Amino acid sequence: MVQNEPARTTTRTSSTPSIISADLHVIGDLVSNGDIQVDGEIEGDIQSRTITIGATAHVRGSVSAETVRVCGAVTGQIRGNTVSLDRTARVSGDILHASLAIEPGAFLEGHCRRIESVTADTTVTPLIEHDRGHSSESVPAAANL
Repeated sequence: MVQNEPARTTTRTSSTPSIISADLHVIGDLVSNGDIQVDGEIEGDIQSRTITIGATAHVRGSVSAETVRVCGAVTGQIRGNTVSLDRTARVSGDILHASLAIEPGAFLEGHCRRIESVTADTTVTPLIEHDRGHSSESVPAAANL
C-alpha cells in the first residue's frame, strides 16, 4: 500500500545579497530574509539574516541580524549572533552579541553586552539605560552588563 506523503515546501533564499549602492540614500526600514549589503546611506532600521555595512556606508538606525559585519559607520544599536567590527568601522551605539570580534583601529562608543543568541525573529529591542545618579540598589545585582 502506498501512502501519500504531505507536500514539502521549501523556502528559497537567494545567495545574491540585496545591495544598497554608495550613491543611494534610503529613508525607511529594510527587512529581508536573505543578505543585505549596504554601501550607501540608510536612515532607518535594518533587519536581515546577514548584514554587511560597507566602508562607504552610514546607517542611522538599529541593525539586527544573525551575522553583522561593520566596515563603515553605524549610529544605533547592533544586535546579532556574530558581530564583527573591521578596522574601518565607526560605531556609536550599543552592541548585543553572542560572539564579538573587534579589529584594532575600529571605533566603538557604546556598551557591549553578551546575549545567548538572536532568534529567527530578529526584532530590535532597546537597552534600558540607567541614570548614573541612582544608587546601586536600583540596578539588580544579577544584571551582569
